[in-house]
Amino acid sequence: MVERRDQTRFMTKAIRPLRVGFVLSNNFTLTALSNFIDVLRLAADEGDNSRQIRAQWHIMSDTEKPSRSSSGILVHPTSKFIEPTELDYIVVVGGLLHHGPQISETTKNYLVNAGASSARLVGVCTGSFILWRLGLLQGHKCCISWYHYRDFMEEFGETLPIADQLYVIDGTRITCSGGIGVAYLAAHIVHERVGISSAQKALHIMQIDRMRPGTDAQSAPPIELGGDDMRISRALLLMEQNLSSRLSVEKLAEKVGLSSRQLERLFKRETGRSPQEIYLGLRLKHARWMLKTDLSLNVIAAETGFVDGSHLSKAFKAAFGLTPSDARRSVLSDDAASHLEEGPRVYG
Repeated sequence: MVERRDQTRFMTKAIRPLRVGFVLSNNFTLTALSNFIDVLRLAADEGDNSRQIRAQWHIMSDTEKPSRSSSGILVHPTSKFIEPTELDYIVVVGGLLHHGPQISETTKNYLVNAGASSARLVGVCTGSFILWRLGLLQGHKCCISWYHYRDFMEEFGETLPIADQLYVIDGTRITCSGGIGVAYLAAHIVHERVGISSAQKALHIMQIDRMRPGTDAQSAPPIELGGDDMRISRALLLMEQNLSSRLSVEKLAEKVGLSSRQLERLFKRETGRSPQEIYLGLRLKHARWMLKTDLSLNVIAAETGFVDGSHLSKAFKAAFGLTPSDARRSVLSDDAASHLEEGPRVYG
């Protein structure tokens, strides 16, 4: 009896394909769309024949006009909006923020209606912003890229997003940081709905060596460091997310599952620097970037975890060889600009 049930379940899975509908925002991120669809495409058929047998995908829109990606490439819709109950997943592909409305009113209404059903809604890249604005992530965890952490906090400051994981599945709501994380999410969905061999095959053809769970850390912020230990990546992300209210080494160590002594040794071995040195360098890097705005020195100091403008000035001059005020007044001549772009010379 058990064997017959297993056979029936396999036959049902084989007959009914995984169905995914995509909603593209204005200036959507092409990589987020292509990574997801390529995993579906490679999992759907034998070899890379691309027949939509085990999986089907639809670019949905309320118009026949193409959607423009952030790179300028146009993607034409393949379908009008499909009834949410006929789809397994509805994936909202976000992109550039602050470049006008991301979706039309008709698209908003479709997503709100989908959210009221049992549909599984997925936000990839800044698609999570769109879902959050529509009230479709209330009460759910939300995963975003570390790169958009401040954007999220400025717009939705009442909730702390998850910015140190690849993706988060919370009931019928799924959010993903974007980039290569989208391929891992798509592979997870294929694994669950089609089978592990199809998921692995798709990733292998894409030259992605293995599946990774959503809890794995995102790639670290762009800091020139050696080493690829996941605990280093996680600690760097935590530093990036806590510039104004600095975390102690003890707290950082606790969050990555190490003792303070172990974290110190790990940083020294992998980067040649202590966590404190790297944390200070990251804060100074952000302070340098903020000097391009009209914010006061005291505000920048508070935003980057310094006691006041004087404290920031002292650390800034030790690192870059000139004060923040001098750097701002110089309007970054060629020499000053190249000098500043070299990064901090001294930590401590």
